[in-house]
Amino acid sequence: MKIYSWNVNGIRSAWGKGLSNFFHQYDPDILCLQEIKANASQFPDEIREDSLFNKKTHYLYTCCAVKPGYAGVAVLSKEKPLGVITELGHDRFDSEGRMLRLDFSDFSLFNFYIPHGGRQKENLNYKLEVNDLILRKLRSLKGRKLILVGDFNIAHDERDLDRPKQNINNIMFTLEERQVLDNLISLGFIDTLREFKSEGGLYSWWPYMAGARERNLGWRIDYGFISNNLRDKLKDGFTCPEIRGSDHGPIGLELF
Repeated sequence: MKIYSWNVNGIRSAWGKGLSNFFHQYDPDILCLQEIKANASQFPDEIREDSLFNKKTHYLYTCCAVKPGYAGVAVLSKEKPLGVITELGHDRFDSEGRMLRLDFSDFSLFNFYIPHGGRQKENLNYKLEVNDLILRKLRSLKGRKLILVGDFNIAHDERDLDRPKQNINNIMFTLEERQVLDNLISLGFIDTLREFKSEGGLYSWWPYMAGARERNLGWRIDYGFISNNLRDKLKDGFTCPEIRGSDHGPIGLELF
């Protein structure tokens, strides 16, 4: 089973810039999207839940922001889940459409679009509140097989961004934010990419400036985590920097 996650920075824009080709060529079993900036009725016809194509191959689930054209997440799954949850229990977070949980018979999948925090850290407290709630929720599900994917808007360690020394106090690389991922791993979650690759330079987001992507001046802020009780099922964890369509590239994991 291959699971991909991609912050598409607008589903309608990304569909014509590479997402369509990616969807058909890679044929994911589950595709998690963040920052869709649309509601389900505005999705491309091929992947709308009421389209013939969708009924044959994927089920579509969305969690959209109250504010039009903002945030939002979606999941396309070949298997129909037993249940779908769209709320974490934080009013602002839930109104921005930042989480989908799909419960299957063998595991639960979370698709997250964690708040950025603000360049001046004006929303850092909000970001930390949300992550605290997520950790509490995950603790309550201890023993269940869990898969977490999405845009966490945090670079975990110095391997995960191009210029760590210059960014040590900047948003997405503050000590408080990095501690969030430390806590997640301490809870028993596995960073699937790091199970297979230890080197730096494996980024998932590049700024729209100065040829940053071509020069690989990026950050790894998109992740796939699994609970420890899925470790023996993990076959691969990877990034896909070569795939265009957004300022992010897809990340993925494969389970036996």
